[in-house]
Amino acid sequence: MLVAAIFVYAMVGGPWLLFAVLILAPDLSMAGYAAGPRIGAAVYNLFHTIVGPALLAFASYSGLAGWMLPVALIWLAHIAADRMLGYGLKLPTGFRDTHLGRIGRD
Repeated sequence: MLVAAIFVYAMVGGPWLLFAVLILAPDLSMAGYAAGPRIGAAVYNLFHTIVGPALLAFASYSGLAGWMLPVALIWLAHIAADRMLGYGLKLPTGFRDTHLGRIGRD
């Protein structure tokens, strides 16, 4: 999914500076953990599922705005990179608990 997102991004002519600036933007959702693990997990997961980028890509193809497809592809690339590195969706028990298992050292 990561390779496909980057490939399509290049094919649609997305600006690489935008890619560099936004590739880590979904991780800003970690700020939700300031409100506790349950809210933090919900906010983090909202920005780390493919529903958001899929809706953005669909909106782009619906003619709403051309900028949406490159942003959706960057977002999708971020999610794919996270999964590839073993970072899954967060469980409400804590940041280190994910649907792929516990991350970090115990």
